Amino acid sequence: MAGKGEPKLNDAARAFVVTALACFDAPSVVAEAVRKEFGFVITPQSIEGYDPTKRAGAKLSAKWVALFNEARKAFTEETATIGISHKATRLRMLQRMAERSERQGNIALAANLLEQAAKEMGNAYTNTRILQGAVAVTTPKTLDDFYGGNSGS
Repeated sequence: MAGKGEPKLNDAARAFVVTALACFDAPSVVAEAVRKEFGFVITPQSIEGYDPTKRAGAKLSAKWVALFNEARKAFTEETATIGISHKATRLRMLQRMAERSERQGNIALAANLLEQAAKEMGNAYTNTRILQGAVAVTTPKTLDDFYGGNSGS
């Protein structure tokens, strides 16, 4: 996957790259991590060749595709165990922070936290009106139709 003039990665570096990409790290971030961890200088474009979800990684060997899929599955399942990834946990934290801010007299911070909680709930902080049911739309054909037969002439 290395471009012209780039070093060929060893299996440990390839596994590192594939796993990092499976965890949604950007190719530029992975390229920098490979440089620091293994001493290889590789471009982000070459890194993309190790991501089977990208066009550049379409020809990635089955071994690395399997590793990618395993790492992606483990990563996405792992995020479910992180408390802050759940809306209820975030709302409880925001409530505690807002109450503490209000007790301490920091009304501006409390207001910001209330706004954040409303945004967390979705559409609770907006003036959006959702119309439900059938809505008849008529298009007037003439000015007389538009003004209801009373165009003022």
